[in-house]
Amino acid sequence: MKNRITSLFAIKYPIVQGGMVWASGWKLASAVSNAGGLGVIGAGSMYPEVLRENILKCQKATDKPFAVNVPMLYPNLNEIMNIIVELGVEIVFTSAGNPKIWTTFFKEKGIVVVHVVSSVKFAIKAESAGVDAIVAEGFEAGGHNGRDETTTLTLIPSVKEKIKIPLIAAGGIATGDAMLATMVLGADAVQVGSRFVACTEASSHPSFKNKIVSIGEGDTHLTLKELAPVRLIKNKFYKDIQSLYENGTNINELKNLLGRGRAKKGMFEGDMDEGELEIGQVASMIHDIKSAKDIINDMMREFEEAKKRVVTI
Repeated sequence: MKNRITSLFAIKYPIVQGGMVWASGWKLASAVSNAGGLGVIGAGSMYPEVLRENILKCQKATDKPFAVNVPMLYPNLNEIMNIIVELGVEIVFTSAGNPKIWTTFFKEKGIVVVHVVSSVKFAIKAESAGVDAIVAEGFEAGGHNGRDETTTLTLIPSVKEKIKIPLIAAGGIATGDAMLATMVLGADAVQVGSRFVACTEASSHPSFKNKIVSIGEGDTHLTLKELAPVRLIKNKFYKDIQSLYENGTNINELKNLLGRGRAKKGMFEGDMDEGELEIGQVASMIHDIKSAKDIINDMMREFEEAKKRVVTI
């Protein structure tokens, strides 16, 4: 399938794996790339040397393109960026920061740069900064999210209207049907996060994967907006947060409850009660744990079937 994104990344299918913290190591990234999508190593939960190890292992596990996702609030950012360049990574996704700071640095070295946004305003700024493509992520998405709560169905056509560079849709996408819907709205490809968390190659804890396939509609919620909005499964930790809100909390109380390492405790170490369990609304549609190859094949089959159905309407 040829379009602006598959050509830009030199991939077979317009499916990009989200760079989720504690789930997106080299095994998942290489499996997605080998299956025809774009695998992404999530640097947000990795110390510099851990990222180096993951990049090197990914390069051995696939001869296909893959990317690294870097939240720009990272404390060791200079070291991370230099490792990416040193090891010859060809595609970088940036998020949670100003794209102007690093885009020129990467572009001068021939690296493709993609920036993740949650609003039209930031999409325009990212295009002005010179990025090659944009991921527009709707409010349905898991993990850290936009404050405006704009849904994917609204965000994609709104961004498409204002930019000229390739557009990748994200947020609430786990099926070929949703992929077709967002591409009809103007996206060139989709970024898939939650579906790949419940994947055999994901580094997320088995207990977290099993939790994902068991939850239903309404079992996630966007919270902690005073700090950084994040969509969580409603477990004990989430309920403790809500108790603070009910009693008139402040930022310091929220920070104290959050502490350090909550996401690692839940998603990587498997504490389903006290851990921070980040996942998207679409988790209620995920009913099994599959390989990356099977997930991509399923999505492409559904995509082709959905196109045929639309033609008959």
